[in-house]
Amino acid sequence: MTALDQYERLESEGLWRETKDAQRRDTVVSFGNATLVISDAAGRPLTHWSLPAIVRLNEGTRPALFAPQADADETLEIADELMIDAIEKVRKTLLTGRPQKGKLRSVLIVAGIVGFAALAVFWFPGAVREQTLGVVPASKRAEIDAAILQNIRETAGPFCANARGRAALQSLATRLFDTEPRPTIVATSSAVGGSVVLPGGTIVIDKSTFETVDEPAITAGYILAAQARADAADPLGKVIDGAGIQPTLRFLTTGDLAAEHIAAHANALIDRAAPNASPKGLGAMAQDAKVNLVPYLSEVGGPEAPTDYETVIVLQDNAWVSLQGICD
Repeated sequence: MTALDQYERLESEGLWRETKDAQRRDTVVSFGNATLVISDAAGRPLTHWSLPAIVRLNEGTRPALFAPQADADETLEIADELMIDAIEKVRKTLLTGRPQKGKLRSVLIVAGIVGFAALAVFWFPGAVREQTLGVVPASKRAEIDAAILQNIRETAGPFCANARGRAALQSLATRLFDTEPRPTIVATSSAVGGSVVLPGGTIVIDKSTFETVDEPAITAGYILAAQARADAADPLGKVIDGAGIQPTLRFLTTGDLAAEHIAAHANALIDRAAPNASPKGLGAMAQDAKVNLVPYLSEVGGPEAPTDYETVIVLQDNAWVSLQGICD
């Protein structure tokens, strides 16, 4: 049994403040899939917080005060001792479950030694590239995601963080993807060519994909198109292609990719031109998710899409309104 399984039915009361200027609000706090779910008295989710990202603002003091991330205005006060201890235990379990740097290096070094035998015969950049993509673990990919997001934040400003809008994004991820864990979707006010998937699976969308469009099926189309592109070509490949052969070899053998290469990739994502609107696999992905592609393809000037499959509403009206206001 994991720490999250142990507490999956635990609930407590909490005082939630959406912004610094907002009134504190009585809420119900419970655990979701790697998230902390904050709901109103009727059980309607107000927002979801990523458990590994939660920050304790008053270490050693009770009631405990938490925030969804270090620079957030949103806060949650909890007095329940069991819930406080549970949050701390689950957070630490999720964080320490990631391989440590030394262990990661050992894994990559061993994989690199094995790979070099093959590279001695096939010594060219393509072989190094594919060898690297094949051995980088999910924990390192997540670390690269975090570094790219931090660079985007420093260059283009904070990500859109309205609490109801974030909850709507969580609902959208649940609606579109049936895999576990579902990808994290973050919204930014800067341009990233509409939508893009980072090497660790985080999906970044810019506000043009939801603020100025008529319906959530268009936003869903942008997200599915980004995922289809990522399925066709590993996003980590673009990072190491930009870095070059020597940094890639260093990454393969040590697990370290210089910050300057990650920053360069993040800058390339900002204000990039929108990619091909209809990548291979998008139609099948939309059919699996029961999303009508016609509004999206009409928005981006794509080709006609098949309409002979069942479609289901993407978001309810109230969630769609919340998503459109996520950057407010």
